[in-house]
Amino acid sequence: MENLTQVNKTIEEFKHMDLDLTHYETWQMWAVGGAGLALMLIGYKIKKIAFFIIWFLLGYIASGYLLPIINSALSEVAESNFWQGLIPILGGLLLGLMGFMIEKICLGGAVFGLTLLMTAQYFGTEIQTMVIGGIIGAVLGGVAVMMMKPATIIATSIAGGYALTLAILALAPELDAETWFWPMIVGFGALGSLIQFISCKHD
Repeated sequence: MENLTQVNKTIEEFKHMDLDLTHYETWQMWAVGGAGLALMLIGYKIKKIAFFIIWFLLGYIASGYLLPIINSALSEVAESNFWQGLIPILGGLLLGLMGFMIEKICLGGAVFGLTLLMTAQYFGTEIQTMVIGGIIGAVLGGVAVMMMKPATIIATSIAGGYALTLAILALAPELDAETWFWPMIVGFGALGSLIQFISCKHD
């Protein structure tokens, strides 16, 4: 009964907390930033790899956010540095494998997932907020599927800009995340889209 109460408490805390990446190691954030830069600049040219990276990042970050709930339910996991590092990687690999499936499903799902992550990151994880984010994500995912090439370029640029933004904010905590979060994502996404549209116009 005590364990169940603790799990419910952790779930409530998770629903109301502001998501951040400061609990990750420095080398992990450098890896996230490097992957984001690659996605932002050459995402369309490496579509298969890009979808793998996007889904891996989604799984990796989402698994990291779920760790408090897993730790509350399984004390042996909470006490093990090995599992603390492995669970996000396993979550990333599990979703990353989806990047080798049908492109339309991958693109639509990636756009949907990215919309939810950015909604949670900036606006919080209240149920109403996530429902609105989910609806917007579903609409954007549907539009993306109908416009494969431009949508892939824009999606990979934004995904790369998002990952790069998170890495920079985690590595430079003196920057005000609330102030710079959206301007950085929009700026990186626009720059990446411009570079990709120019470099991929004959592809």
